[in-house]
Amino acid sequence: MGNGSVAVRRPGVSAGRPGHDDPLAGLAYDDGPAWPRDGLSEKGIGWIGAHGGAGTTTLAGLLGGTDIGCRWPDPALAEPARVMVVGRTDLAGLRAVSRALHALREGRHPAGMRLVGVVLIADAPGRLPAPLLGRIRLLRSIAPVHRVPWIPCLRVGAEPKRLGRQLDRIAALVATPTEARRRS
Repeated sequence: MGNGSVAVRRPGVSAGRPGHDDPLAGLAYDDGPAWPRDGLSEKGIGWIGAHGGAGTTTLAGLLGGTDIGCRWPDPALAEPARVMVVGRTDLAGLRAVSRALHALREGRHPAGMRLVGVVLIADAPGRLPAPLLGRIRLLRSIAPVHRVPWIPCLRVGAEPKRLGRQLDRIAALVATPTEARRRS
C-alpha cells in the first residue's frame, strides 16, 4: 500500500446487535451479494464521523473529499475506498473513535475500504487534560492520528485565511496523486 494507507482485512465476522450509543455498531457487513466487490472508488477521500458533530462536513469543505457521515462508505454509491475517521478530542469523541477502530479491526466494513488515519479536532481551545492525552496515545498505537487545533473562525462558519500546518499536512496526505502534482 504505497500511499500510506492502512489495509484493513475483513474476516468473516457476523454482526451483533447495534449499540444505542454507537452510530457505527449496526454497520456490520457480511460477504453476501449486496456488496459488490471493488465497488468503492479509488478517487478522493471519505470523511467518516465517529459521532455526530465530529467535523466531517468542515473537513470536506476545507480539504475536499466526500462527507460520508456516521456510516461506512457505500459501494453502491461508488464512495471513496480511502477514508479518515474523524472525532472530537473530548472523552465522548475519543471513545467513539475507539469504537469505530474496533469495528474496523473486527472487519465490520465494506470490502476494499482502507483507513488512511484518524483526525481529531479540538473540542475547545487550550491544552488537553492528561487522561485525554493518554487515550490519544492509545489511538496512535492503532492508527495514524492527526490533530487539528481549535480554530476560532470555524466556530462562526468562516473559513480560515490560512489552513495552518496541521491542516496542510492532512491535505497533502489525503490528496490524490493528481492533486498532489497540481499543488507542486
